[in-house]
Amino acid sequence: MRLTDPVADMLARIRNAIRARHQKVDIPASKLKLEIARILKEEGYVANFKSTEEDGHKVVRVYLKYSNNEAAISNVERVSRPGCRVYVRRSEIPRVLGGLGINILTTPRGVMTGRQARREGVGGEVLCEVW
Repeated sequence: MRLTDPVADMLARIRNAIRARHQKVDIPASKLKLEIARILKEEGYVANFKSTEEDGHKVVRVYLKYSNNEAAISNVERVSRPGCRVYVRRSEIPRVLGGLGINILTTPRGVMTGRQARREGVGGEVLCEVW
């Protein structure tokens, strides 16, 4: 089965796994999804992730993070979609919940958070917001 928006599928799988209180979730792998998982780990939203292979298909296994029976991720939303791409300049990068959340951007210098993009002075496509 071919997906139209693999990033939205990844975010939906994470959102559903958190609501079902799963400890881990498997997502079909791609370089972009690995980078998103890396950022989520660096920012403390997931416990860990690893790239494995199951039944001949590469998979990103994301281990979800909970503390005091609360998930580290309250919500995750897709911003830029295949039908409506959202590009921003470095001065237009939005803040998520007044700085309490993060947004993930694809820039000419790679995938990074909005804070990193502002610091490096680059804009790009806003993939998603996490809080």
